[in-house]
Amino acid sequence: MTKPVDLLAFSAHPDDAEIGMAATLHQKKQEGARTAICSITCAELSSNGTPAMRQEEAAAAAAVLGVDERIQLEAPDRGLVQQMGIIEELTEVIRQYQPRLVFAPWHEDRHPDHGAAASLVREAVFNARIRHYETATPAVKTVEKLYYYFINGMPEPQFFVDVSNSMHAKKQALNCYQSQFEGGADSVQTPLTDGYIEAVTARERAYGRQAGTTYAEGFMSEYPIVFRSL
Repeated sequence: MTKPVDLLAFSAHPDDAEIGMAATLHQKKQEGARTAICSITCAELSSNGTPAMRQEEAAAAAAVLGVDERIQLEAPDRGLVQQMGIIEELTEVIRQYQPRLVFAPWHEDRHPDHGAAASLVREAVFNARIRHYETATPAVKTVEKLYYYFINGMPEPQFFVDVSNSMHAKKQALNCYQSQFEGGADSVQTPLTDGYIEAVTARERAYGRQAGTTYAEGFMSEYPIVFRSL
């Protein structure tokens, strides 16, 4: 029987969740939460590396972050816009792992698959609660919040998470993806091989400055943010 997790981060490709929220994943694990990453595609069309290399790198990054479960689906890379059928599979993942918090890429991103993943996960979160939407696992009502993390760019977040104590783990996790972020003899130049990790670090430093801390990761919320009390 699948053991439930507290936090489930979906990604279009292996490395998306690490770019957007690796420090938050590490921090939640340090707090005792069970965490999981579900990659929807194997990134088989990436300019550098191979799917097999990417799986090894993803496993190494997950170990750095202490991720309890790493789920790999096999939807076609660069085909998520046409993959409405994958919603049933995503719904089943949510029902099996019963997360309290679900994360997905923010839909405003230069990579179309990231935006498509946001829409697919939103549909799956909704479907996971519907009793008559049939998958192998019955409906669940565990998901309390759906949040979005940022991959490319620097949008204005609705809220921040102070990750100053876990930023070292984020850098280490990103460095596991050598095929993507380090140019090699057989690699081609992409936006990822041109100081991408340094740019992500600078973004989290800038978000930290806005939040009044050293480093922060920024997020958007699908639902209104409500305070029980001030």
